[in-house]
Amino acid sequence: MRPLIAGNWKMNGLTEESAALARGIRHGLGDAAAEVLICPPATQIAAVAAILAGSGIAVGGQHCHTGKFGPHTGEISALMLRDVGATHVILGHSERRADQGESNALIARKVSSALEAGLVPIVCVGETAEERDLGQQQQVVAHQLEGSLPQDFVGVVAYEPVWAIGTGKVPTAADITAMHAFIRAELKRARPTAADARILYGGSMKPGNAAEILALPEVGGGLVGGASLVAEDFLAIIRAA
Repeated sequence: MRPLIAGNWKMNGLTEESAALARGIRHGLGDAAAEVLICPPATQIAAVAAILAGSGIAVGGQHCHTGKFGPHTGEISALMLRDVGATHVILGHSERRADQGESNALIARKVSSALEAGLVPIVCVGETAEERDLGQQQQVVAHQLEGSLPQDFVGVVAYEPVWAIGTGKVPTAADITAMHAFIRAELKRARPTAADARILYGGSMKPGNAAEILALPEVGGGLVGGASLVAEDFLAIIRAA
């Protein structure tokens, strides 16, 4: 299976800079061995999808509601994401778990909505620094997997240790390998439909460490935050795959 390199732009990008970044990535891509996905803010999905049309670069959302339509001010549904050109959606990111109080049960409903709409969900799991210090990382991730993935889950899982997101701190190769192996075992045990799912690594991935991380067992790609906002850096990570 080809690795997947996904760029999560988070809450960054007005019209001109988003267009320039998308064009820079498209023009610099060349022949990539990896699948490439860009997840811009919802306001930029349609424009970015138009710029990337025919390039082979997919576009995704960063969040969706559990429902299709209705009185949910400020929300966006999976169907709406698909309507403007998205093929994927990031769900359960630690920033939304923390900032919006999203529970595992809510995330599971969002995943089901995404699957029903024909989107590929990328479900994020990961422990905090305190949980790792207490040796609870596997317990935490197992709980998130069990609660956030519906029984018929088909999609992508992203392991993002919360303490490594945007901090510059990166787990050791042994730590990443151990957690990815654990996630694979959990998927095989409890979610047979996702037994062969790609497991991405996210958390301060950058050009200088991408090749080492992407070469580790069971690492099926990367979910890239800050480095995806600089075309040259994102392209270097894609080349590393």
